[in-house]
Amino acid sequence: MPQIRLRPEYPKLSYDKKQESGGSRGAKCSKYYSTYGQQRLTGGIMCVWCTHSICYGFHFIPSGEGRNDVFSAIYTRWPVAPKRVIYDFACALGPYCLTREPEFFADTCFNIDSFHAKGHTKCSPAAFLSTYADADVRLVHINSSAAECGNSAISRIRKSVSYMSQSRAIVYTRVFMGMWNRQRILKLSKVERNGGVL
Repeated sequence: MPQIRLRPEYPKLSYDKKQESGGSRGAKCSKYYSTYGQQRLTGGIMCVWCTHSICYGFHFIPSGEGRNDVFSAIYTRWPVAPKRVIYDFACALGPYCLTREPEFFADTCFNIDSFHAKGHTKCSPAAFLSTYADADVRLVHINSSAAECGNSAISRIRKSVSYMSQSRAIVYTRVFMGMWNRQRILKLSKVERNGGVL
């Protein structure tokens, strides 16, 4: 998706755009701390996926993925904020986005998928997709693990990309994503032609 606006600076937020360390969220979100604070994970490829595991876009991150990566990707690329963002750390992403751009994200619901919600023992169930699905049965049919499916596909190229220069890695990843998306679209069109059966 093309960039349609720049990420603003927020001078009244003194901590804006500072490098996020995993341990800083430990008191609020035990899942965040256990995943990032202890393992000291470095960067990689961050992708934005639809519920059909089709990649909208990606970027390379130099250090551990943080809330700013997701916020910036949505705010600079989407003309209107999505109605629902399903993310493994939505408990922290929602407040981060609403603090910076409350009007843009006013109608966005931030949810943690069912797979990751189990590890969020200190977080409110108000952030869990399953809580909303209890009240709206249509949400049960959302494939909340689409990103996990897509991210497992990226693991196929992770080692190769790690040995490339950044420019080559971007081209390589873009070609891989184009092929991945094309296969997903062909599979979906086949399902539609067969009346919902593979």
